[in-house]
Amino acid sequence: MKTRYRLIRRGIRGGLYYCVDSKTGKRTSLGINDEDEARQIIEARNNSERQPALNLQIARSYLIASDAAWVQRTWRDVIEQIQVHGKESSKDRYRRALKSSAFDRLRSKKLLETNAEDFLVMLNEGKVSVAHYLRRIHNFALGVGWLAVPVLAPRFWPRPRTKSKRAVTQAEHVRILEAEKNPERNLFYQLLWEIGASQSDAAALTHENIDWPTQTLTYFRMKTGEQAQLVISKKLAAILNQLPTVGPLFPSITATNANARAAEFCRRCRLLNIKGVSLHSYRYAWAERAKCAGYPERFAQAALGHNSKAVHRAYAKRALVKIPSLDDYEERTNPMLANRGTQK
Repeated sequence: MKTRYRLIRRGIRGGLYYCVDSKTGKRTSLGINDEDEARQIIEARNNSERQPALNLQIARSYLIASDAAWVQRTWRDVIEQIQVHGKESSKDRYRRALKSSAFDRLRSKKLLETNAEDFLVMLNEGKVSVAHYLRRIHNFALGVGWLAVPVLAPRFWPRPRTKSKRAVTQAEHVRILEAEKNPERNLFYQLLWEIGASQSDAAALTHENIDWPTQTLTYFRMKTGEQAQLVISKKLAAILNQLPTVGPLFPSITATNANARAAEFCRRCRLLNIKGVSLHSYRYAWAERAKCAGYPERFAQAALGHNSKAVHRAYAKRALVKIPSLDDYEERTNPMLANRGTQK
């Protein structure tokens, strides 16, 4: 039987060895210049062609020698392990998502016996969230070295599909404030409109984040650790003056979790028949207002935190900007140019 792979060498001295596929003619560098080692690799590839039925058993033998637990690990081990890494909020999301019955067919499956068909069946039958978390646990298994090769090539994974997000409009914001009779939540929504913080960052603010002598509000984003800093405007000062001067600015809201805050806001919007917005929409609203006002992007990034996706989204395409004429812009930025071109 003719062997499929053969060995060649580029260069007379110190050259690298290449594997040549006789079927396709493709040459692949082995990245080594040791002849004995190169011949072993070629022999292994030819053996895999001659006896494919023994490939899995041979692989198991090698894997057991390096890690006895390798051949026994199941996806349940991966699911359990991924839930102990990351922030508490991430752990909670993994626990909730991976309880889904969609993952039941995979839990007892051994990693070594998993093939692409197992994943494709789940992807075809499951929801967007199933595809998202399946990819997460797959990449985690690869990252910790529990998978030697990917089960599914990157091009076969479905593209992420996210719900369309939009900013809350000023008219909607006014309606929400008029309907919200709870003073603390009312001020909370007002603050979100003025500073564009995420709901968790805003809920965690205390009097220590306010520096009245320098008229600045400074905090570090929980998600990224980036610093966000804003000058306290008159409107923002009016809001802050109604909040506690010691401890959390929103004592009751701070005591609740993000899900409870989001649920309360969604209930308010549902009663007002306002659709397509969440508390995070205030962040998008601030970024779009900044762009429409001609606010420099670097200032917006500093105000919302330098890694803000809201700023990128608004400045990239979402906000509609009425561009002033060059003459008007020059006059506004440099009054000395106002009469230029009219003087004789």
